[in-house]
Amino acid sequence: MVASNEDIRSMVRRYVDLVATGTPSEILALYAEDATVEDPVGSPVRRGHEEIGSLYASLEGLDLTTELVTLRACAGQAAFHFEIVTQLGQQRHHLAPLEVMTFDDDGRILSMRAFWSDEDVVVEE
Repeated sequence: MVASNEDIRSMVRRYVDLVATGTPSEILALYAEDATVEDPVGSPVRRGHEEIGSLYASLEGLDLTTELVTLRACAGQAAFHFEIVTQLGQQRHHLAPLEVMTFDDDGRILSMRAFWSDEDVVVEE
């Protein structure tokens, strides 16, 4: 049975929160063992927990905040837009990717694709 839309919305909200406040292990626990991540779209696809974990390990120790802007969930999938703000010294880096996820029957992430490029990063001095 496909995960419910409400379960998927809850999972996306948890994901967005954990990107800012969680550990790589906590984020990785949201993913199925054989999941894939393409972040950003066009980059090499990461497969499985080891490769996906390296992506989230790069966030560890950063001063991050996140905010979910919009979310749609249906048929075992979600599309959402959220904002990430990273404080690096005196600079604030803003990124607002669009992400698409698919979920397994248990509500774990099977695939994630993040739509953004370097041109989408806004830096405030």
